[in-house]
Amino acid sequence: MEVIILCGGLGTRLRSVVHEIPKCLAPVNGKPFLGYMLDWLSAYSIEHVVFSVGYLKEQIIDFVQGQEWPFAYDFAVEETPLGTGGGIRLALSLCRTNQVLVLNGDTFYPVALDRIPFDFPITLALKPLKDFGRYGSVSVAASSAIATPTREDALQITAFREKQHCDEGLINGGVYAIDRSRLDLGGLPEKFSFEKEVLEPGAAIGQIGGWVSDAYFIDIGIPEDYERAQWALPAWKAVQEASRAVLQADAQTLFLDRDGVLNRLLPGDYVRSWAQWEWMPGILTELARWSAKFRHIVLVTNQRGVGKGLMTDADLSRIHARMMTEILEAGGRMDLILACTALSEEDPRRKPNPGMFREAQALFPDIDAKSSVLVGDSPSDAAFAANCDMRFILLNPEAVS
Repeated sequence: MEVIILCGGLGTRLRSVVHEIPKCLAPVNGKPFLGYMLDWLSAYSIEHVVFSVGYLKEQIIDFVQGQEWPFAYDFAVEETPLGTGGGIRLALSLCRTNQVLVLNGDTFYPVALDRIPFDFPITLALKPLKDFGRYGSVSVAASSAIATPTREDALQITAFREKQHCDEGLINGGVYAIDRSRLDLGGLPEKFSFEKEVLEPGAAIGQIGGWVSDAYFIDIGIPEDYERAQWALPAWKAVQEASRAVLQADAQTLFLDRDGVLNRLLPGDYVRSWAQWEWMPGILTELARWSAKFRHIVLVTNQRGVGKGLMTDADLSRIHARMMTEILEAGGRMDLILACTALSEEDPRRKPNPGMFREAQALFPDIDAKSSVLVGDSPSDAAFAANCDMRFILLNPEAVS
């Protein structure tokens, strides 16, 4: 596998919060954004990475050369700005194989790189989004693309739409699979736009494909999303590390805490309505994988907000109904939801007391502690697992380096 990472962007929109640093090196929770990308890529059998660099290139070169990576690498250096197209063409000249993946250096979209098809000269990874206006949308020949968020085959892209509000659609996720044997960039000028001069004309003649993936997506190109990345990228990494442990566990029943595992924890507050709910990055995809492994999946959650009168049982039920709908839409499942709203630490159902585990056993008699595992984010969850005599897996972004 061979990869190009486009790191030459000027980062104009981000300069109000990041100064004199290439956008791809913008610090995210104390770590350069590019570091998260390279950690993700290191999980694949990638042999060669070409970094397309220009603006403040010395910083990028120093960062890459300052660490050990499980792949060889080169730098395609733009002495003068070449545009997205010229930068890609220069980087392709340093590649060794015909099939090359191209990634935007300011977008984190961890699709399954080993599953992207090379059915067209260029195939784009397409992210399904709802209620958006920041990105242009992509039209495909098959109307079922939205209904089936992940497909193994590539669809034919028919058009690229300008930025406008869209209730539901597909966007270019910034991951390209290029088959160099079927792509000729020789007749284009030294500096050109890949989007305007290659993708749009190619779509008009049926040469551009799209592969839909609902993997987590964040673009740090504007201050608002850059600020969000400070939490989201460490959280995504924590979800991935926990999921590896979950999938390796020799167990038949999976117990899950809610706040801090399924949705973002609100320190000092409670999720009182769906408007406050924010999924942990990547958790829906992992839930689908866990659903294929476990016989039972049980949610066990303390919800003192109800006991304190800050929300009602009906509010909690509405949140969980919406949660279940989105889990099912993503291909996952939840077999049982148990919530303790009591305030007393002595209540037998309140974690870390084992009451909710016993309740699950009463409903599913085949549940056994020795063949069960709990994913949680707090000492209370760890104590609950110990009191139930089952294995505990920590999901906590602050515990991830």
